[in-house]
Amino acid sequence: MTQAMKDVAIVGAGPAGLCLAVELAALGLTVAVIDRAPRAALAEPADDGREIALTHASRRRLEAAGIWSRIAEAHVAPIRAAQLYDGDATRPLTLAEVDATAVRPLGQFVANRHLRRAAFEAARADSRIELIAGTGVTALETATDSRVLLREDGERLAARLVVAADGRLSAMRRQAGVPAQLEDTGRHVLVCRMAHEHAHDQVTWSWFGYRRALALLPLSGRTASVVMTVTPDEAEWLHSLDAGAFSATVSDFYRHRLGDMQRVGDLHGYPLWIGYAERLHAERLALIGDAAIGLHPATAHGFNVGLASVERLVGEIARGQRQGRDIGDADVLAAYDRAHRQATRPLWLASRAVVGLYNDTRPPARLMRRAALGLARRVTPLRWGLEHYLLSDSRRATSPRP
Repeated sequence: MTQAMKDVAIVGAGPAGLCLAVELAALGLTVAVIDRAPRAALAEPADDGREIALTHASRRRLEAAGIWSRIAEAHVAPIRAAQLYDGDATRPLTLAEVDATAVRPLGQFVANRHLRRAAFEAARADSRIELIAGTGVTALETATDSRVLLREDGERLAARLVVAADGRLSAMRRQAGVPAQLEDTGRHVLVCRMAHEHAHDQVTWSWFGYRRALALLPLSGRTASVVMTVTPDEAEWLHSLDAGAFSATVSDFYRHRLGDMQRVGDLHGYPLWIGYAERLHAERLALIGDAAIGLHPATAHGFNVGLASVERLVGEIARGQRQGRDIGDADVLAAYDRAHRQATRPLWLASRAVVGLYNDTRPPARLMRRAALGLARRVTPLRWGLEHYLLSDSRRATSPRP
């Protein structure tokens, strides 16, 4: 059975997909969002340990979409400075900071689960959005003026435009025949929350060591999220430790910078894949979020770049509407493709180059690392790729737009 045709069908009910649904509905379009997760899991997402660094531009986008107001102020942690350590160096490079008396921080952290819940609530509140949970998509067909999704529950859904928002290993991207540069980095990312003795002063802390990469993301009070990029063997070992041994080990990893640390949440681990789709559209289909570009976590820009893809796609669709074009028009989607790739390609290339350098422990690479960090403070794509957030407004005017 085929449902009545929608204007847009979005596959993937993550933050990027739901934000897109809300913004397209605001244009008067009918939208279906499909996700394999049960509805209860979408309405009340489990804690996955991830903290999202938001720029001011991203926050404004969320405010305009009616999503930000659904996030409690207590769930938002400000960012006031970012420091980076290279190898065994004891003094950091300060990538960015604001005056201690400044009212506005550089950015903010929000837990992924709070962002997902707020986006789901905004989508659920709009009658033009249909949320289809508990089923995936098994095939993608082409019709005269639409694409047809064959669902796992046996239903068929036709839409004038299909959007793949199902992650960096996107099944929709494969079904549409869109190739991508995918790389298994051979590393795992471990994340968890820690309590600590000394104040973090809302400073993010990054350390690129010769065996592992670490980050510390300041949260509320004397708690922080630790992000560790390690080998699979080290990830398995860390998972095997009891809470006390784990806390002592992580305190040593972080050089007791904030004193002794104690684990206060579950440890979550993820294999680290990065990817860049070779094109961001196909016939009546567009890619957004990680399905389009899956960045290395060293950039900490995944959601900001994903939200930028939403902004650009919505902008091109709105422009096409004003010109009387079909929302699935090839020229509309090609314009989105060009705009997003042009803006993000420098970041993709710079982040890959710098992260590749940090995975090389040979002496010449160690020397080049220090030079690269010096450049990162002055050269826009590298600076944009290494900071734990995008600088807002004044500097963003001279940076590739997220």
